[in-house]
Amino acid sequence: MIRRTFIALTAAASLMSTAAFAADKDIVDTAVGAGSFTTLVAAVQAAGLVDTLKGPGPFTVFAPTDEAFAALPAGTVEDLLKPENKDKLVSILTYHVVSGKVMSTDLTEGMMAPTVQGGEITITLDGGAKVNGANITTADIEASNGVIHVIDKVLMPSM
Repeated sequence: MIRRTFIALTAAASLMSTAAFAADKDIVDTAVGAGSFTTLVAAVQAAGLVDTLKGPGPFTVFAPTDEAFAALPAGTVEDLLKPENKDKLVSILTYHVVSGKVMSTDLTEGMMAPTVQGGEITITLDGGAKVNGANITTADIEASNGVIHVIDKVLMPSM
């Protein structure tokens, strides 16, 4: 019992210090530092969006993990990273971004939010917070120019 409590307190302290540390970094540097967004960061670089996401914002990013990208059909990520598919990659990535800083407490059932890509995403709360059916696994990772919400799927806009 004491061991479980200690482990839980250590994990909570670690998350709090990471969140506090992240608030000093922009969205890109926060994602790089997290270590679970290497595919997302590579895609942002290939799409030429690094400077934008390092800009003043504020931005809300629904960030798919490496596991979310790995769940795509084989070859999808490699294909998207090709220079000739840059426009499609930009469209997919900007579909994960909403202008403004939207914290989890701002989310409401059925909320529609316009994305930087031009489409809309839908928030549902029944059974846990979701965006277009993707689970928000970690919310409210603050960055100096916005907030990141970690999701377990890659969102695909209507093309």
